[in-house]
Amino acid sequence: MRLSENTYHRSLYHLAASLNSSDSHSDVVHSFVKGVARAMEARGCALMLLTPDRQTLFHAASFGLSDWFVRKGPVIIDKSMSDTLEGKSLAILDAVNDERVMYRKQLQQEGLASVLSIPVKLKDTVMGVMRVYTSTQRCFTDDDIKFAVMAADFGAIALEAADSFNAIQEHFDTFKQDMLQWRAELGYEWTGEPAVMPFKEIEIAIPPGG
Repeated sequence: MRLSENTYHRSLYHLAASLNSSDSHSDVVHSFVKGVARAMEARGCALMLLTPDRQTLFHAASFGLSDWFVRKGPVIIDKSMSDTLEGKSLAILDAVNDERVMYRKQLQQEGLASVLSIPVKLKDTVMGVMRVYTSTQRCFTDDDIKFAVMAADFGAIALEAADSFNAIQEHFDTFKQDMLQWRAELGYEWTGEPAVMPFKEIEIAIPPGG
């Protein structure tokens, strides 16, 4: 299978648009893996992020893969993962029989054949791994890999933006709760809209003879 460079250019545009339209972290990661899998006409795609100790990876999102496969166990960093976490893209033609790959038996049971692993980097720091899976053996082309690398860059930026949005939303929600409590103590009702004060409190005192 060989997808054209123009096809990938259009796919990148649509992927960026879908990521830009998503606000929540969950929406971002699911749009990301779905968009990548469909653009590459692959069986599935998974985004795995590093734990704080950088020893294991956890599935942030997946598309086209069974729950059984996604939850098969902790993803301890194997040889193929370690290469990717060093910033290298890695294409494995026969993943079921490649000793660099962890959970080879589970790959076979899931009906997967080839795997493309791409580092997910933000500002030169690898934050996780994106994996693209195919049902039949596939020699990933330079265009395949180039698209996947650019898509992973988009995904990292979108993840950072979503985290920032969520942080702002959390701060706003906290502020809103504080205002609710503060206004309740003053005897006013906070509705999230501009406050409506009792009329007597906004009367202007006019001096005698004014």
